Amino acid sequence: MNVIEEIEKEQVGKLTADRDMPEFAAGDTLRVNVKVVEGTRERIQAYEGVCIGRKNDGLNSSFTVRKISSGEGVERVFPLYSPNISSIDVIRRGDVRRAKLYYLRGRTGKSARIAEKVDGYAGKLTTAEKAEAAAVKAKSRAEGKSKSKKGKKKAAAKADEAATEE
Repeated sequence: MNVIEEIEKEQVGKLTADRDMPEFAAGDTLRVNVKVVEGTRERIQAYEGVCIGRKNDGLNSSFTVRKISSGEGVERVFPLYSPNISSIDVIRRGDVRRAKLYYLRGRTGKSARIAEKVDGYAGKLTTAEKAEAAAVKAKSRAEGKSKSKKGKKKAAAKADEAATEE
């Protein structure tokens, strides 16, 4: 890695330390909350649309969001690590087979829709929740393997006896 790449990596680390960057790809519906300065006032404006492409280039990474506003297609390119972006929320995951969805520019109506990715409940979990669930699952498997079938039956019988004595 050369010096420029090291410096860029450092800067990306500093910029992502204070905010949570969700994982998203082309086809996902996003809500990007952008800081807008009007005169002396500063406010947050939400821009919601479909991510039609993403450019991963270190500090220069960006993504393009497309929405239909008053019947007209509007696209906006956001630098991923811009200080003007206060947050990015993933509204729904899209099931697409392309990295760039530029073909949506020529489509209107129902043909411009994107199917929702259906991963079940696990698809909506955060990485921390997935790790916690995996740990619980591993623990329960370890307990299940330590007892034989006879041991499980005896433990269940003892639990039933204890419940009936009370």
